[in-house]
Amino acid sequence: MSQADVCDSDATELALRIRRKQLSPREVVEAHLDRISAVNPKVNAIVTLMADQALAAAKIAENAVMSGAALGPLHGVPFSIKDAIDAAGIPTQCGSQLLAGNIPDKDGTAVARYRDAGAIPLAKTNVPEFSCWWETDNLVTGRTNNPWNLDRTPGGSSGGESAAIAAGMSPVGLGSDVAISVRGPAALTGIVGLKATHGRIPYTGHFPRFLSRYWHIGPMARTVRDVATAFWLLKGPDGIDPYAVQAKTAAPAEGPIPGRPIRVGYLSDEGFGAVDREVVATIEAAAKLMNDLGCEVEKVRLPILDENDFVETGMTVFMAEMLPQFRKLVANREKNLHAIGAMYASAADPALSDYVAAEARIEELKSVFAAYFQRHDALLCPVVPLTAPPHGLQEHVVNGRKVPSAHMMRATVPFNLTGLPGLSVPFRFSAERLPISVQLVSKWLDEATILRLGALIETASEVRGRRPPL
Repeated sequence: MSQADVCDSDATELALRIRRKQLSPREVVEAHLDRISAVNPKVNAIVTLMADQALAAAKIAENAVMSGAALGPLHGVPFSIKDAIDAAGIPTQCGSQLLAGNIPDKDGTAVARYRDAGAIPLAKTNVPEFSCWWETDNLVTGRTNNPWNLDRTPGGSSGGESAAIAAGMSPVGLGSDVAISVRGPAALTGIVGLKATHGRIPYTGHFPRFLSRYWHIGPMARTVRDVATAFWLLKGPDGIDPYAVQAKTAAPAEGPIPGRPIRVGYLSDEGFGAVDREVVATIEAAAKLMNDLGCEVEKVRLPILDENDFVETGMTVFMAEMLPQFRKLVANREKNLHAIGAMYASAADPALSDYVAAEARIEELKSVFAAYFQRHDALLCPVVPLTAPPHGLQEHVVNGRKVPSAHMMRATVPFNLTGLPGLSVPFRFSAERLPISVQLVSKWLDEATILRLGALIETASEVRGRRPPL
């Protein structure tokens, strides 16, 4: 295989070819290192390259193949890591000058589980400072560009991770998501990202620790099958994360009834404020596809989403729980913060009454979805309300209507607040040849249903197998 063929292959294909001795782990690692050398200067997705370590690990992996040793599901396949997740002996900078010299002595649980499956750590990827923004830029490693259009953002906070995978610098990786940060960047760069049920994948070894009741670590890749494999490898308790209590084999009490069509409700612009017409058309096309493939599909309304902007609700809760710890972290070092970090440092605490009211709305939202999933197996909706915007905008214009930049999170935040699983799957291109993805949501612990539906959507995706024009 040529370097281009290797870097265009998904992790499943690479692992299979390594197992069959059609490719060596060293060839796979070298191909990705060459790809990084060629395109990362334009994209700036990779911030720490582990070339020597990866080549040494590839040699060990190759010896294991040749000796007939037992091989893990991702044996010899390189992977990338969002620079908020620990890898032993490698800096975790989290995009902040305050974390210079922060070198963990052990892997985060997700990194360790990839290694246990035979995968090889290749690189750390860029983030906004402390992973607390929906674009990827910081004072340490700079701004990441979207490989589909370098003048556009890949989103955040896993923007470096999504851009690296989309550009062929890594076949599979690890991101994390507190409000948008796996699904949004995946959507803006045309890859697949999974935010599983909260607690399904341990958060151990991720910075920051605050807001851990909303943070999720999640797999990112170019295909649904890779994300499904990664999810199976990553899930299950580790005895450290207090939210990771579900057994690896945990399943919902009731999934879709065998022999009955999967019941899918869909929302396009209803419930999420202004949504670009091309995004609405993509949701409707995905709904028609699923109907044609045998699902029972209907348009639904969830008035609670129409009547509440859960970005505001989420920010009230996030700020109330984050700010006291954040101020301790940055005390007397505010001058070293990026503008976003400085904004948080100077922000006022939400009123207690606002915090309590926000918590009540979240509980009501959970109840609404509990009822919804008595009638439906999945929800189809947008991931983000528009395609990748230019860097640094403070507001967007959607269908002639001005909205703040935080509007990007309108369709993702509700599923962090409720802990429901959400999957971002690329489906179409816009008129500007930017990817448009759809979001699939299922009941708690029923990731299997949305992965199954995601695989159906992927069969008709215009984006799968396309490389950004770098």
